[in-house]
Amino acid sequence: MTTTLPVLGQTPVLPPGPAMLSDAARAELPTTPFGLYLHVPFCATRCGYCDFNTYTSDELGPGANRSEYAATAIAEVELAARVLGPTPPTISTVFVGGGTPTLLPAADLVAVLDRARELFPVAEDVEVTTEANPESVTPESLAVLRAGGFTRISLGMQSAAPHVLAVLDRRHTPGRAAEAAREARAAGFEHVNLDLIYGAPGETDADWDLSLAAVLDAPVDHVSAYALIVEQGTKLARRVARGELPMPDDDVLADRYEQADRVLRGAGLDWYEVSNWARGDAARCRHNELYWANAHWWGIGPGAHSHVGGLRWWNVKHPAAYAGRLAAGEHPAADAEQLTAADRALERVMLGLRLRDGLPLDALSDVGRARAAGAVVEGLLEQAPHAGGRAVLTDRGRLLADAVVRDLTD
Repeated sequence: MTTTLPVLGQTPVLPPGPAMLSDAARAELPTTPFGLYLHVPFCATRCGYCDFNTYTSDELGPGANRSEYAATAIAEVELAARVLGPTPPTISTVFVGGGTPTLLPAADLVAVLDRARELFPVAEDVEVTTEANPESVTPESLAVLRAGGFTRISLGMQSAAPHVLAVLDRRHTPGRAAEAAREARAAGFEHVNLDLIYGAPGETDADWDLSLAAVLDAPVDHVSAYALIVEQGTKLARRVARGELPMPDDDVLADRYEQADRVLRGAGLDWYEVSNWARGDAARCRHNELYWANAHWWGIGPGAHSHVGGLRWWNVKHPAAYAGRLAAGEHPAADAEQLTAADRALERVMLGLRLRDGLPLDALSDVGRARAAGAVVEGLLEQAPHAGGRAVLTDRGRLLADAVVRDLTD
């Protein structure tokens, strides 16, 4: 069921979306991990492959520029505390993404975190992550973030090959990401991740070797590696459509993935989700695990999505509209969706199957369990876990994870 959220006035009445939280949903809050996500929509330039809700202009209308953004985000933090009160859930993770969050002053990001700490109980071992472009951080800004409570940083490296970075419209030099990782460690960050993208037009086997070697030369305990996807409406898609660049080749993407898995595992980083490797359980991104477990989170910022107890809602996308609503005492949500029990069960399968631990076979339908048995025969699911009642992807199954998920959930 989809429910359009009407605009609210300056009243203390809770907004219709989150106010729809059932007693059962609220009862889940104390026992299910809860996180905050903060979307920072600003970028210095738009990367050709990116279709995220980001904006390159520093001035997007009153209340939507960088200098005022922290105050706007804090207004939604305060709204979240009112909606989820009178006993708000304990925050176990915070993730600041974008865009490029570190285009904001480090003190602004800390100010948002500080306000959340004032309004919500916070776990003693809370994980606080920010994404960053390598060129957007300095030893000084990293020191401010770490002193302000950030424990983890995810740096967008993408590649160590200059021509690949150029195709992706990345601005940093090839060695800057590893240098930023070292600066983050020196600042005291407990966990450091580097993001890679493989399969870009013009990328060679040697380029991918170079990127993986550069990652392992950096002081990281987590690596994310994603196949390049040509998203409609992006600059990259237009270049491919004009014949300027070739589409990524599926066979090459598979080879790149297998190479990454082999090299990273050989260096002591084990996969725990199809596109993520960590040096031990403590290095896993707990905020992303919260998503994959379909737990609870409140998304702050333009276009941000939230999920609490089966209710999902998403904010208006444009930063000026988002800021304008909050300034007027209105809820920034654009729309909401109440998930049925069947919806939540389906999402549990779709997300859980991508994890190293897989999921119980009894989470599947009768048809899904029959197909899981066939997937074992085809070498897509592990035989021993299946015999013990779990569906766990094989190495080959990870290459075809999306297809396996579709087959088990159709």
